[in-house]
Amino acid sequence: MFLNIFKKPESITANLDINPSWYIAYGKLDNVDNSIENAIWQDEKLAIISTPSEFALSPQKRFVVVGDIWLSNRDELIQKLAIDDHENISNQQIIAHLWEKYNSQCLTLLLGMFGLVVWDREKQILSLIRDAVGSRTLYYTNTGSTRWIAPKLTTLNPYRSNDLDIVALRDYLCCAFVPGERTMWQNVHEIRPGTMIEMPSDKVYHYWQLQEQVKDINQPLEFYSQKLYNLLEQVVTEYLPQNQPVGVFLSGGLDSSCITALAAKLHDAPVHTYSIHFGEETPNELEFSGLVAQHCQTQHHVLEITFPDMWEKLPQTMLHLDDPIGDPLTVPNFLLGKLARENVQTILNGEGGDPCFGGPKNQAMLINSLYGYINNQDSLQAYLISFKKCFLDLPQLLKPEVLKTLNTELSIFADDLNSQDNYLNKLMSLNIKFKGADHILTKVNNLTQAANLQGLSPLFDQRVVDLSMEIPPEYKLSGVEEKAVLKKAVSDILPDTIINRPKSGMMVPVQLGFKKYWQKEARKLLLTRNNEISTYINQEVLRNWLNFKNDTWGRYGVKLWLLVSLEIWLQVNKNK
Repeated sequence: MFLNIFKKPESITANLDINPSWYIAYGKLDNVDNSIENAIWQDEKLAIISTPSEFALSPQKRFVVVGDIWLSNRDELIQKLAIDDHENISNQQIIAHLWEKYNSQCLTLLLGMFGLVVWDREKQILSLIRDAVGSRTLYYTNTGSTRWIAPKLTTLNPYRSNDLDIVALRDYLCCAFVPGERTMWQNVHEIRPGTMIEMPSDKVYHYWQLQEQVKDINQPLEFYSQKLYNLLEQVVTEYLPQNQPVGVFLSGGLDSSCITALAAKLHDAPVHTYSIHFGEETPNELEFSGLVAQHCQTQHHVLEITFPDMWEKLPQTMLHLDDPIGDPLTVPNFLLGKLARENVQTILNGEGGDPCFGGPKNQAMLINSLYGYINNQDSLQAYLISFKKCFLDLPQLLKPEVLKTLNTELSIFADDLNSQDNYLNKLMSLNIKFKGADHILTKVNNLTQAANLQGLSPLFDQRVVDLSMEIPPEYKLSGVEEKAVLKKAVSDILPDTIINRPKSGMMVPVQLGFKKYWQKEARKLLLTRNNEISTYINQEVLRNWLNFKNDTWGRYGVKLWLLVSLEIWLQVNKNK
C-alpha cells in the first residue's frame, strides 16, 4: 500500500517495505480514498479495513469490535460468559460478548495486551481503548472531518500531515523516545495506557490508573517477596504457550534471568534462550547468560551482531517502530527476534524489573533530592539529565527559531514529579507510565511483531505493576542495593552469582561504532544540507560530535545514534 517509496537505488532507505495494520475511517466517508472499498465493515460513519480474525460482532449485532488483542485471563473470561465453544472463539468475540453484557465496565475485567475499537451502532459512539500498562498502541488523527485510527503509526502515513510536532522533537532529544499522547506528527495522537476515548465527543475516561497504594507497611521483606514470587509464578504460567516451545531474551541480568528460571521450572516444553554480543573488540555478558542457561538447562543461542549489521539494519528497524526510538538496542532486538522465530512463536523478556522494583538508575535522582540545592538543579532538570541524552545540549543543538517556539511548552513529566507520592515511587511511576509505555513496551511489541513473534513482558503485567506500588519503597531501592524484593523473591531459583552481581546493563558499543566504522556514512547522513533534520538541528554541533571534540565523558556516540535514528526514521516516513 505504501512505504516502497524511494526511487534512488543508492538510498539507504531503498527497497524497504512493511505491511499495514488494520485501520478505521470514522466520520465523513464520501470523499475518502478508495482504500475503504476493501472494508470488512462499513456504514454511514465507519469503515473498518482489517482481516476477519481482528473483527467481531456482538451476539445482538449492536457492537462492532476490532483490535489487536491478547488476553492472559482468557479462560476465566470464557467461564464468566458461560461460552461452550471456547476453542473457536476469538479474543475479539470475547470482548464483543463482554461489551454487550457490561458495556465499558468490562474493561476492568481484561488482563493482557490490547489496542481496540468498539462501535456502538445504536448510540453511534466510537470507543478507542488501550490496555492498562500500554503493551499495545493505538493512534488517531485529531483533525479533519474524517478521523483515521490504527495500531501502527505507519499505517496512518497516507492520512496525516507532514508537520513535525516540535515539542515531541524536543522530548525525543531529551529521552530517546516521545513520551505521552504526542507523536512526532502534529495531527496524530496516541491513546494513553488504561484510557478510553469516545468519539465524536472526544471525552477521555481512565478505567485504570497507576497510583501509589502502600498497604502493609509493617510487614517484613519476606512477606512481600513471597507474595511477589507467587504472583510471578501465576503470570508466567499464563504467558507460556501450551504444548509449544517458548523463548526468552536472556542478557544475564537479574530480570531476564528470573523469567528464564521461572519458564524453565513451569514449562513442559523446550525453553530456548537468546543472547547477543558485539564481537571481540567489546566486552560482553555471555559468562552470565551462559551460566543461567546452563543452570536452567535451556537450549541456548548466541548471536554476534557486527558493526555493519547495526548500520545496515537500522532503516528497516526504524520502519517497524511507530515514533522514533533512539535506543541503540533497537537493532539488536530486531535481529535477535528474527533468530528466535526460527525456533519459537512466543518470546518472553525481563523488561519491567527496573521501573517496577527500583533499578539503580533511580539512585542519581535520589541523590539529587538530597543534595540538589548544591548545584541548583530542580527535580525536572535532574530527571531529564538522568537520561544522559541531549537535554543539556538543547540550547546549542536546536536552531534559535525552534527553541523560541518551545519557551512556553512545559514538560509532560512536571505533574508527576510534583505529586505528593513517595519520591522513589514518583520516579517509578514516571518510568512505568512513560518509559515503559512509550519506549520499552512499544519497542518490544513492534520489533517482535516484525519477526512474527508474540512478545510478552511478565514483569510489566498489570498485576505485577499494581503489586510493585503496594511494596514499601525501602524494599525496592535502599541505599546501594537495588530491587531487594525481587532478588529475595527469586533467590531460590537462580545462582548467587546472578542474584548478587551488580547491575551493568546491556551496553551497545556505539561510541566505537562511530569512531571506527560509521564515520563516513554518518557524515553523509547528518551533514547533508537537505537532510530531514537540518531544518531543526544545528549541524555545526553534529560536526563537533562526529570529530569527538571535547568528548570528556565519552557520550557523543550515544547522542549521534539518537540523531542518526531520527534522521533515518524521518526519511523512511517522509512520503505518504
